Amino acid sequence: MSSRKTRAGEANVQRILDSALTVFAAYGLRGARIDQISEAAGLSKPNLLYYFRTKEELYTAVLARTLDMWLEPLRELDGTSDPRVALSAYIGRKLEYSRTHPSASRLFALEVLQGAAHLKAALTGTLLEIVEAKSRIIENWISEGKMRPIDPKHFIFAIWATTQHYADFSAQIEALTGKTIADDDFYKTTHKTLTSILLDGVLPCGSEGLED
Repeated sequence: MSSRKTRAGEANVQRILDSALTVFAAYGLRGARIDQISEAAGLSKPNLLYYFRTKEELYTAVLARTLDMWLEPLRELDGTSDPRVALSAYIGRKLEYSRTHPSASRLFALEVLQGAAHLKAALTGTLLEIVEAKSRIIENWISEGKMRPIDPKHFIFAIWATTQHYADFSAQIEALTGKTIADDDFYKTTHKTLTSILLDGVLPCGSEGLED
């Protein structure tokens, strides 16, 4: 296949996934229809089914893309870096994803709340392997006296819970504050506050400070 055809195919796949995310986020897996997604993507139904044979396959692909997006900054967590610098960057990336991809976060959360039937392989495979590897990095920082003794996995869960909260519960946040993290000033305050809460509690006093 020529590179031009390959690029066109990849563009179609991304367009389908973007459209499917919008439809699944609005109607859920059961309520969404393939013809809705194909119309949103600007493709015929047979053309869409060339790339994804079933609605369930497409739904799983949408979820997998979200997980891959979230795993990228976690993979980059480097044990040779200063923990404040490395963890601050990770928190920032996760919060930014909540800002730019709120529908993806909410759809992922809904799938997990329903038992994660379409994610079992990914959660117990790739995600588990990466979390184990990054937990060992945190354990090494603890043994070197660079972090206070904590359970690494619970710390990672805390980062996920706080950063994704601003996407998954944005309606509640807006009701209570009148704003969401789409607002620049509110986003900056959120980033600064979460970073302080998450890191000041686990890093020894006197570690390198963060820039405002």
